[in-house]
Amino acid sequence: MDSSVLFGTQFPQDAPQLQGLIGVPVRGAATPEELLQFTHQGLPAAIVLREGFSTSLALPDLIAIMARRPDLGITRMVVVAPPALMQACYEAGADAVLPLDSSVPTIAQAVKRAVSRFTREGKFQTDVEELQKKVENHIKDERTRDQLVHMLVHDLKNPITAILGLLEIVKDDGERLIPPDLMNMIELAREESQHLLYLAANMLDVRKMQAGKMVLSLTHIRPHELEQVIELAKMDVGIALKERRITVNVDKRFNHVPVDRDILRRIFANLISNAVKHTRTGGLIEVVVRHLDNALELAVRDNGEGIPAQDIPNLFAAFEQSRLTMHSRFDTGMGLAFCRLAVEQHGGRIWVESERGKGARFYFTLPLEKHEDDDIEVLS
Repeated sequence: MDSSVLFGTQFPQDAPQLQGLIGVPVRGAATPEELLQFTHQGLPAAIVLREGFSTSLALPDLIAIMARRPDLGITRMVVVAPPALMQACYEAGADAVLPLDSSVPTIAQAVKRAVSRFTREGKFQTDVEELQKKVENHIKDERTRDQLVHMLVHDLKNPITAILGLLEIVKDDGERLIPPDLMNMIELAREESQHLLYLAANMLDVRKMQAGKMVLSLTHIRPHELEQVIELAKMDVGIALKERRITVNVDKRFNHVPVDRDILRRIFANLISNAVKHTRTGGLIEVVVRHLDNALELAVRDNGEGIPAQDIPNLFAAFEQSRLTMHSRFDTGMGLAFCRLAVEQHGGRIWVESERGKGARFYFTLPLEKHEDDDIEVLS
């Protein structure tokens, strides 16, 4: 690609004047064959053709030949032709058609505009190619990162699971032999190992859901079964929950709620764990489930430190809301990212309401399935 102008005309004597008016190099071709040869040697900014240049090939036909060339896609064609051929030249692919009696300055002005358009389109094409390369590199980097995360998490899960198993054995068999203060340390080690295991699982599942590869195992859940799921989630949170006051209030008037129970358990575990991390010892955590017209609204509320307004927009994005909790644990935000994707995959939505110093209220919904017996109040 260059900025030269290629002339196929019968006025070589005007070439110096044209070049001075246009401001870019000008080359002339004596025959159509020479003109086509020059276009293969380099991409000109513009080609100027004049009636009478070719005796063997009609001007519209020559224009059509060059217009079909993919490599000349952004080269502009300026044509000087008699009135009878002007429409045919436009239809063949000319960008500008001037009458035969056009002056050299007029032709030069048309060519300058053509060169300007060529320059802009050439820059745009270069920018697009650079963006395409960046996108391709980004896709490669994402694929590499996914593979590394997958390998790393799998390599972490096995030793963490083994550590948890050994700690459980020590806890069960050593209650009579190990002093209480050491047992508390063992329980703390078990809790931190469980935290690592959930972090690894969340990382894997977030990537799966982002890639559309997570398949939910949906079953209908009844009120007492939902209460069981919440109790299991509370056990997953660990010993720190014992230092908080937690209440559970489940509306009994619902039925036909399709959920993946294991995923729902992890959603609650993440939200309750998040509340624990941002409340002080003795703080209050409330789990509330309400039956709405077309959905179940589930909430985890706390009276902790609250969330700064500037943090809320990115709260559910992995690694975006990273901040230090009041208990000096660095929060990556992976758990809340998992919650958002898992709730959305169920067809619901999740949001938060909070003020700094006034606690946080996390809400999410699960759609209800409509059945004929939905009007019957479920008492259990």
